[in-house]
Amino acid sequence: MTSVTPAEERRHRLLEIVRRRGFASLPELAGQLQVSESTVRRDVDYLEESGAAQRTHGGVFYTGPSPKLPHFEHRQAAHWEKKRQIARRAAELIEDGDTVLLDGGSTTYELAQALVGRPLQVVTNSLPVATLFASSDLVDLVVVGGYVHSRTGVTLGPYANEMLRQLCVRRAVLSVAGVNERGYYNSNLLLVETERAMMQVADQVLVLADSTKFGRASLAHLCDLGAIDSLVVDDGISGQWQERITSAGVQLVVAPPLEEPKSSETEQQP
Repeated sequence: MTSVTPAEERRHRLLEIVRRRGFASLPELAGQLQVSESTVRRDVDYLEESGAAQRTHGGVFYTGPSPKLPHFEHRQAAHWEKKRQIARRAAELIEDGDTVLLDGGSTTYELAQALVGRPLQVVTNSLPVATLFASSDLVDLVVVGGYVHSRTGVTLGPYANEMLRQLCVRRAVLSVAGVNERGYYNSNLLLVETERAMMQVADQVLVLADSTKFGRASLAHLCDLGAIDSLVVDDGISGQWQERITSAGVQLVVAPPLEEPKSSETEQQP
C-alpha cells in the first residue's frame, strides 16, 4: 500500500482549512500548519495546478469540487472535463468589473470557481455559487431570494423572479439541460421561469452547454436558438450543430481542450 508523504498530508490539511472557510490568509495557514509562508506558497502553487485552490492578494480561495448536493453529486461528475473546458473559456469572456448574473447549473458552478479572486459584481440565485464568493473583498455579491430547491441549492419562484426584475446586469450566464432545433431546455419549470427573468434584465445572455446536450430536449423549453447572444461549448460539438447555431445569429465560442497539468517539482521542504 502506498504511504502518504508528509507533503501530501500537509496539502490535504491546508485544503481542508480553505474548503471549510472559503478563504484563508497565508499567515493564518502557516500558523495552523506550523510551517513557513514560503512552504504554504509552494503548496498552494501545487493545489492551483489541480484546480483545488486559487491564490489571490492576501490569501487563498477554495475552488475545488462542488458542495454535497444531489444535483452536483450526479451532474458534476458527468463530463467534468468538458464542463471545466467550457468554464475556462467562458471566464475569458468576462471582464474585470463586469456585473455577472450566474444561475445554479453545474457548468456555471465551474465558471464561478474560475472567477474567484477577480473584481466583479456577482448576482446569483445559487447558494453554492454564492458561498464561493462570500469571503472575497473583491466581489460585490447579491444573492437572489426565494424558494430554495433542495436538490440544487438554487432559489426559484415568484419572489426570486420579482427581485430579478429590479436588477440590471451586463451578462447573464445560464446552463441548460438540452439543446435541439427548437432551442434550449431545462428540467425544472420553475427554474425556466427564473432563467427567463434573468435573460430579461441582462444586456447579454451567454449559455454554457457541453457537446453531449445537443440534439436533446428536456421538460421545459427555455427559449429559441437565436434568443441568446453567445453559446460556449467544448470542441466535441459537430460541424452540423456549429452551422446551425451560427445560422441562428448566435456567437459560437468553442473551448479548446484543457492543457495537461505540469509535473510537480520534488518537495524539499519539511
